[in-house]
Amino acid sequence: MSIRVLLVDDQALFREGLCTLLSLHEDIEVVGEAGDGQEALAAAVELRPDVVLMDLRMPVLDGVAATRRLREVAPASRVIVVTTFDDDEYVFEGLRAGAVGYLLKDVSSAKLVEAIRAAARGESFLQPSITAKVLAEFSRLEERAAPAPAAALVEPLSEREIEILRLVAAGESNKEIAAQLYIAEGTVKNHVTNILGKLGVRDRTQAALRARELGVL
Repeated sequence: MSIRVLLVDDQALFREGLCTLLSLHEDIEVVGEAGDGQEALAAAVELRPDVVLMDLRMPVLDGVAATRRLREVAPASRVIVVTTFDDDEYVFEGLRAGAVGYLLKDVSSAKLVEAIRAAARGESFLQPSITAKVLAEFSRLEERAAPAPAAALVEPLSEREIEILRLVAAGESNKEIAAQLYIAEGTVKNHVTNILGKLGVRDRTQAALRARELGVL
């Protein structure tokens, strides 16, 4: 079954290039396009894509606002930001809005396809430069204030879940975590699902941020 993708960018030529590129992969189907955030919301409601590739700077409704609204109108659709901007402000606004991935437009086609497949599996995907920004923000948060105790969780994380959460925060995929811990990939997926539930978040990036706030990591 193909991964259904919605392309959202105000540059028609860029959307056309993405569509051509993604059409080379049998497991990916571009089901629609939108030139701004408002069009993206309407298209997402109608088409129910698995993954939305979202630009940030667009007319009418920008990508951050559109990503935030998508969580309400199409919660099953997972957003990957694809933009030219890597400023901290854009990165964290996009992730806080609910994006599960953040890529720059100079990303290789192989990494883009990998990110789409990861998002469809329920995983997050960040470029190394973006991961570095996220980790740097973790450090700044720790320096600014003492974190709340892990006991703030209604149901505490197990030692294995904390171990897996540390690897998730480092940007490791389920497959990579399974290889490092010598356990089945399906077992990792189950642990990640439990971790998200205990932390009260919907994706891996938010889980890492929440865990830092609680002092789990």
